[in-house]
Amino acid sequence: QLQLVQSVGGLVQPGGSLRLSCAASGFTLTSYAIGWFRQAPGKEREGVSCLSSSDNSTNYADSVKGRFTISRDEAKTTVYLQMSNLKPEDTAVYYCNAKLGGWSYWGQGTQVTVSS
Repeated sequence: QLQLVQSVGGLVQPGGSLRLSCAASGFTLTSYAIGWFRQAPGKEREGVSCLSSSDNSTNYADSVKGRFTISRDEAKTTVYLQMSNLKPEDTAVYYCNAKLGGWSYWGQGTQVTVSS
């Protein structure tokens, strides 16, 4: 079964850091464009960051630029979202996505709560 399996999130204090992972099961992420999205309570899902499959270029939402880093491991089976200097407004369920043409896979979602 082809799926993306995300790591467990958690509760982090403001200013803290957390790394999310997203592991491909049954396939590799070679040639897939990768995205991280989040959805806060009462809000629509929004894009946080993406990683191109062609040139490994990255993009970030303005709200996380300079604080979050997207990356992929050498084996191209796992992607990460390193989050630093977390703020309460980063609280959301985070989802990873891998897309190739008409194929799109989503992780199960990870709750990240930033609170003191």
